[in-house]
Amino acid sequence: MPKFESSETKDAGQEPVIDFQNVSVIKDGRLILDSIAIQIGADEHVAIIGPNGSGKSSLIKVMTREYYPIADAPGLSTKIMGDDVWNVFDLRKRLGIITTDLQNTCLRDTTVFDTVLSGYFSSVGIYDIFDVTLEMKVTVLEILNFLGIGHLAEQKMTKISSGEARKTLIARALVHDPKALILDEPTNSLDMKSIYQFRKTISKIAKAGKNIILVTHDLADIIPEISRVILIKDGKIFADGKKEDILTGENLTALFEVPVTVEKHGDYYAAFC
Repeated sequence: MPKFESSETKDAGQEPVIDFQNVSVIKDGRLILDSIAIQIGADEHVAIIGPNGSGKSSLIKVMTREYYPIADAPGLSTKIMGDDVWNVFDLRKRLGIITTDLQNTCLRDTTVFDTVLSGYFSSVGIYDIFDVTLEMKVTVLEILNFLGIGHLAEQKMTKISSGEARKTLIARALVHDPKALILDEPTNSLDMKSIYQFRKTISKIAKAGKNIILVTHDLADIIPEISRVILIKDGKIFADGKKEDILTGENLTALFEVPVTVEKHGDYYAAFC
């Protein structure tokens, strides 16, 4: 199993991963985040749930510095792991990002191994200008084996399943030993078997010491290790608290504005309209 706990991660581990206060974002003349205040602790696993257009993906883009809040908002804070100012490339090494858009970008005629290796260089594919070390190659193989896809190392990205490609993206995000993984609608387009395997993979990573920040509208994506749920509606925090307190039919009915029934099956939740 790869060693996920670097000394740098341990030093930063005492600070909250995310500490946002009074974050408002305007995009195309519209207020898409309205006075958001959210803190995610160093050892927390959190799910962010909301309808389409609620602002959940916009909040993630503030975390990854794709969106910037209104600068003169009183009491504004956008600290990530204790720092307000980040070089974007350094930040993205510390926050592993997995999105469907990234998977589409990586869907090229390159091998799984090279796709993961390219995470070191923030590229898609490996080129002669890169200084690839033996240590990098060994780490890639360790991570692929840890995620159960070592046998796919020489397969082309265009020849593997969507679930295998999603695991490849996770491996790519892990090469820098990030503090947290941010997963934006991670099971979109996956079949039932791939969804099951993906959730088991995320649970394994959570147990290995990574923060999980999950954005979804599907309660079944909320792995048992996630203990806190944040609901977002109309760009505002609608509810925030312990999973068992937040995932109720009453809360989700108000959130989605349709009648919702919530059931619990073992350690997982499901919602029905």
